[in-house]
Amino acid sequence: MNTQLLADIEALASLFREGGWSELRMSSEGLSLLLSKDESASFEIGAHSTQASADVKLPEVANAVALSPLPVGKPAESRPTSVDPSWHAVAAPNLGTFYRSPKPGSPPFVELGQKVAADTEICLLEVMKLFTSVNAGVAGTIMKVCAADAELVEGDQVLFYIQQD
Repeated sequence: MNTQLLADIEALASLFREGGWSELRMSSEGLSLLLSKDESASFEIGAHSTQASADVKLPEVANAVALSPLPVGKPAESRPTSVDPSWHAVAAPNLGTFYRSPKPGSPPFVELGQKVAADTEICLLEVMKLFTSVNAGVAGTIMKVCAADAELVEGDQVLFYIQQD
């Protein structure tokens, strides 16, 4: 576990302790974290339940601490490995879960190589059940998808590259 990740977990543990919460669940970049005062707490991942202790010494803030790998979603599509400097970057307006389609099982809003208008909806970002539509912003062709479906993305993280018309 890298030093920065450990420092981030320690900061979350401190906030957990000071906040008077009974439980905190978080998932990001292939890692899930559970801080809980309930010894019987478990982390549900799909049909599997995991109760594993971390391999590192964490601050004593909770009776149950679980760290477990998350199943990796469908990887981001990106045929071109390099980015042309003339391409327009479409960035996330805020932190959230990136969704390529309007609902599970539906086709994606856009595909690689697809022509889009400036007002074309290209994805959704979800934070606490609040969905934000992201539009292309420019007319052009989708050249690269930079985030995987159902991946947590940061504000200002590039989601797509579009070659402007």
